[in-house]
Amino acid sequence: MTPYIAGVVVPLLVTLLVRNASGGGGGGRRKRRAVPADVGGEKGLAVRNRRFESLVETSWEGAATLAELFEMTCRRHAERLLLGTRRLVSREVVTSEDGRTFEKLHLGDYEWLTYAKTFEAVCGFASGLATLGHVREERAAIFADTREEWFIALQGCFRRNVTVVTIYASLGEEALCHSLNETEVTTVICAQKELKTLVRISGQLDSVKRVICMDDDIPSEASSVEHGWIVTSFANVEKLGRENPVDADLPHPADVAVIMYTSGSTGLPKGVMMTHANVLATVSAVMTIVPDLGRNDTYLAYLPMAHILELAAENLIAACGSAIGYGSPLTLTDTSNKIKKGTKGDATVLKPSLMAAVPAILDRVRDGVFKKVNATGGLSKKLFNLAYARRLQAVNGSWLGAWGLEKALWDFLVFRKVRAILGGRIRFILSGGAPLSGDTQRFINICLGAPIGQGYGLTETCAGGTFSDVDDTSVGRVGPPLPCSFIKLIDWPEGGYLTKDSPMPRGEIVIGGPNVTLGYFKNEEKTKESYKVDEKGMRWFYTGDIGRFHSDGCLEIIDRKKDIVKLQHGEYVSLGKVEAALSVSPFVDNIMLHADPIYNYCVALVVVSPSTLEDWASSKGIAYSKLSELCKREDTMKEVHASLVKEGKKARLEKFEIPAKIELLPEPWTPESGLVTAALKLKREAIRKAFHEELLKLYA
Repeated sequence: MTPYIAGVVVPLLVTLLVRNASGGGGGGRRKRRAVPADVGGEKGLAVRNRRFESLVETSWEGAATLAELFEMTCRRHAERLLLGTRRLVSREVVTSEDGRTFEKLHLGDYEWLTYAKTFEAVCGFASGLATLGHVREERAAIFADTREEWFIALQGCFRRNVTVVTIYASLGEEALCHSLNETEVTTVICAQKELKTLVRISGQLDSVKRVICMDDDIPSEASSVEHGWIVTSFANVEKLGRENPVDADLPHPADVAVIMYTSGSTGLPKGVMMTHANVLATVSAVMTIVPDLGRNDTYLAYLPMAHILELAAENLIAACGSAIGYGSPLTLTDTSNKIKKGTKGDATVLKPSLMAAVPAILDRVRDGVFKKVNATGGLSKKLFNLAYARRLQAVNGSWLGAWGLEKALWDFLVFRKVRAILGGRIRFILSGGAPLSGDTQRFINICLGAPIGQGYGLTETCAGGTFSDVDDTSVGRVGPPLPCSFIKLIDWPEGGYLTKDSPMPRGEIVIGGPNVTLGYFKNEEKTKESYKVDEKGMRWFYTGDIGRFHSDGCLEIIDRKKDIVKLQHGEYVSLGKVEAALSVSPFVDNIMLHADPIYNYCVALVVVSPSTLEDWASSKGIAYSKLSELCKREDTMKEVHASLVKEGKKARLEKFEIPAKIELLPEPWTPESGLVTAALKLKREAIRKAFHEELLKLYA
């Protein structure tokens, strides 16, 4: 037997034996991942993680709060690296041909703080906060992009049992005022950019006494006494604390750690009250899921820490002795918008082994790779397509796909270059915040060679809910319950979803466990509507999402109560489901489906992918002066609509679910524009208002 044949055949035989013994993760007899649970509360069908008979509350003996956990891990890993930030080498402004200006950064290597130095900074900030006059009964807000000072401020507040109000850096001024005034925040911790926003709304703020700027360069207009606050730098607060040490005032598990304001898709944001025990339960549960998490791992942090997914992830990484390197979505890769040409992005320099991502970012990585492959063409494109097809067969469970030495060969010849985009060392990706398409999940599995842990959770459940097992190669599902959660389905007769449905029970998803939060701050009515406590004292959150249980106990999200619209002839359309299916089109950067009950068809607003549309126009010899002009052409709309129809049929959508008419939009939807949340979810009402005239024309 030649080495090549051995390399292919032996792994096949071993895999076959293992799959036959275990039931495998793909088709055929699946191994059980969740089992029925005996729970109280409203009647329904409930399951728990099969590996844990009781719900996990903490995975660390002696740590019942986030403050205790952080101090414990800093003492245990004192000399190891914890927080890393890239040094700014230079900053320049470049002007494009159309006159627009862009900031470009040249960033250097990562500069690191050890666990011991980080703990020293945290203690200094905690003492400095107390010396400034902030008492535990007052709340502090962190209003900034993700960076090491964010993490230090959070832990510093925890050491003084100060509740932290978290606010997205991209939140609009009205929502920002609402969040700060509702929680009566007295200290705001922010960066220079956000400080300028505070100055603009200072006259509308009722309680702010102190502002701590993460940057040393404080704008002169921010210091004016007319604002009614004192302003000092983050470094000065730390220095003040080192010179005037104050004893820790550690919290209890039931104390509120965070009031997290979500940039909701409708109306003003709601503040979700999370206790230390709530967040610790999710962190502890995820720790049992991620394989071999520990001292050898490096995590790339770039998502908003004001989002529970990132906040929980960074607390988990710190608890396991791993390192956190900070980046940003605009400096992530060598070709990111803010990276100076010829210099390196965050991932290339850091070479992370772990990262979290929202589907929108993973979709862009996938689209970017395929665009580059198509542009290269020739033998390179044929080789990539062959390698991808061969590995796809294997990942889908076929014994005729690329295994063994053939897999290693394709990894070396083709996929090594793709993996270099994110540093070449990624071994696990956590995806959350929205459903991940099967196409993108397979792309990550094949091209990055890493499993994706697709999770399902909400701010109200501290991101805890379900999490897919590392050996589960199926797509479209979000896994079994996390060890901290019960997942229950209850009947929703109005929508036609029942737990007795065949072949899979269906219903509204309700989550129970120690990770379920206290409710909404100063909003008792909404809290009573969405939260319930059963006769056993278990808190349950009613998600409004519709799911179904597979035979192995894994959950699949199939609908959302608020996203279902009934058309004129009685057909139900799930807006989110259709959008997820159509967003796979290469012409689509973003899409919002719109359905009106008085019509028998749907329409859609499509934010186009500029590069794809421009490439198509070039191939057709179409002349145009700007993208908006190209979007108005009839032949352009026909081409994009044909692509949507193709993807809709591929996803087996009904004819009435595929938009009959579309409007093409050239400008992207960003959190700054107020049309999507910081987690890149659609703000439907804001989009409807912004494009009211366009929607009227589509129905004309």
